[in-house]
Amino acid sequence: MTDPLDTARHLEDAPLAGAHAMPQEEQTPEPGASPAQAPVAAEAPAHAAEPTPPSDTAEIDVSAVEAGLNDPGSTQSFEPLADEQLIDTDSTYDAGTTTQLMWGARSDVGCVRPHNEDSYLVQSPLFAVCDGMGGHAAGEVASSIAVETIARCAPHAADPAALAAAVEAANAAVIEAAVNGLGKPGMGCTATTAYIEGSTLAVAHVGDSRAYLLHDGSLIRITRDHSYVEELVDAGEITADEARVHPNRSVITRALGSDPDMYADHFQIGIETGDRLILCSDGLSSMISDGDIERIATQSPTAQVCTDNLVDAALAAGGSDNVTVIVVDLADDGNRRHVQNMLRRRTIIGIAAFLAVVIIAAVITLFSITNSVYLGIKDDVVAVYRGVPGTHFGIELSRLEDETTVKVADLPDDTQHRLAEGIPQNSLDAAQETVSKYRKQIYEKQSKAAQTAAEAKSGQTDAAAGDAATSDTASQPAADAAAQVPTTDTATTEGGTAQ
Repeated sequence: MTDPLDTARHLEDAPLAGAHAMPQEEQTPEPGASPAQAPVAAEAPAHAAEPTPPSDTAEIDVSAVEAGLNDPGSTQSFEPLADEQLIDTDSTYDAGTTTQLMWGARSDVGCVRPHNEDSYLVQSPLFAVCDGMGGHAAGEVASSIAVETIARCAPHAADPAALAAAVEAANAAVIEAAVNGLGKPGMGCTATTAYIEGSTLAVAHVGDSRAYLLHDGSLIRITRDHSYVEELVDAGEITADEARVHPNRSVITRALGSDPDMYADHFQIGIETGDRLILCSDGLSSMISDGDIERIATQSPTAQVCTDNLVDAALAAGGSDNVTVIVVDLADDGNRRHVQNMLRRRTIIGIAAFLAVVIIAAVITLFSITNSVYLGIKDDVVAVYRGVPGTHFGIELSRLEDETTVKVADLPDDTQHRLAEGIPQNSLDAAQETVSKYRKQIYEKQSKAAQTAAEAKSGQTDAAAGDAATSDTASQPAADAAAQVPTTDTATTEGGTAQ
């Protein structure tokens, strides 16, 4: 009977669906892999060793071994431990889609290694790849514990610090498991995790698994390997291509399970619709160059096709290590695109309608200004203007059309006030007609004033003549009376005087 601690684990369609590890039968530790050896040193000899003869192992399920030989690329999906049991499965692929994301995932044992120590997590929008180290019943256990802990402790938002805390919790869980006898002392794994929220990508990373971003046809490696050869590349001692084939390329400088104080690199970047995220173990990046990864990712139409093409390319190049790839496309489903297209179309129509209204209003206003006529004042006389009174942003909205000889002062006060504000006219002819009325009104006023003056003068003359006639009439009786005085009186008087 197979020891439960020497198998991988799986529970279908639970919160950790999509996390995978290779099912294996129990084998003795590979030669050269000391139980006390650190993960960074244990990985290379463990991976390079050949499986021990069946006679040196515990009880073996022959049918399961034969099934594994017939399907060397199979992997196992797993979920959290249930009663400390590890459940076998042969699930290989994981693909899915949401309204924003489409992804594909695949893990393969490769062409050389006897078992798969990789695990991956697909819990959209959370994704992770963990590459186990430490040999059979160790590397796969470490990677399984890591993805389980990351899934349980990960944030529900694109928070890189919280995501890094989940990776660090996984480190503590791997160390504690080894202390409690689960797996082997010294086991460990890498961890590259990503959380996508809208246009934000949060990443937490430890080890030499990688995260790439394909943007506008260009591939960008967004994580830095924690490895010996990466330090040589940074120092300029070797090139990136030389690092892929360097004999010490499996020496890891930071990993889960080796140091309680281990910390995870973490950051966030902006992403856009159409971008493609690639998470992979070093079984891909050590077998094909970044240029080949870019070419394959650019030419693959869907996330799952891209995943298969990358894994197949690594196998075709030799498949000397387990290879695990997750590809996530940032895309919208048809309904969301349809809604967005409808909103975009309505927005465009609304803007176009608004601009049309503005243009029509501007044309009407310009036409109105151009064809409007009003009477105003120019140098104290009535003038005819085309346009409308006033200014707009310092621009005169009218121009002088004609200047008349009608003096404003000769018009009534009410008319003068209205002229100062501008009196609208239906046309130039109507304006000329109004000016003619003003002339007539002024003429009539002046004529009436002249007539009144003439009548006043004539009245004064008649009055003088009447006064003269009255004076003549009054003096005539006196003359008549004087003429009637008796002569005798005069004679008497004269005689008396004479006497």
